[in-house]
Amino acid sequence: MKKSKPVKRGYGTYSWMVLAVVALVAGYYLITRSTSKGTSSFRPELPPSATLGAAPAFTLPDLNGKPVSLTDLKGHVVVLDFWATWCPPCKREIPDFITLQSAYGSQGLQIVGIALDEQDKVQAFARQNGMNYPVLFGSDEVSRRYGGIDGIPTTFVIDRNGKIVNRFEGFRPKEVFEEEIKKLL
Repeated sequence: MKKSKPVKRGYGTYSWMVLAVVALVAGYYLITRSTSKGTSSFRPELPPSATLGAAPAFTLPDLNGKPVSLTDLKGHVVVLDFWATWCPPCKREIPDFITLQSAYGSQGLQIVGIALDEQDKVQAFARQNGMNYPVLFGSDEVSRRYGGIDGIPTTFVIDRNGKIVNRFEGFRPKEVFEEEIKKLL
């Protein structure tokens, strides 16, 4: 009769256990941080001090190469969304922005997408998804003017007077933007 050899557990098994514990602790921290003091995980975020007050002016090319300036939108409530085609949360927000533009455009809303991506990919994506609002090609200069775009999507809500009233980093559901828009229209 053959004796079976004892099973050796390598560091791989323990590494996975440690990784799982770290993930659970990180998840707990994120959940408790975002829901503490009765706030939801979709709470508004205050803009960095570099973006308080008037929205920084810019002129950027649209999908056809035509220059579009923020000053062209004076008098509108502007939702300015920094995004990219490779960003899943960005792609998840775009159908909501299309819906909001359709619903509130006649009342003075203007959604503007600032793509931080390759031109050909953005043009194809905008066509395929029926984006009904201006899509502009971003620049490092504009990103810096808006306090540095560290993650996307990063979205600014700008009132009719050109003042930034809110900044959101990361995905937000349509209702969050709709609430902001309704207050300003």
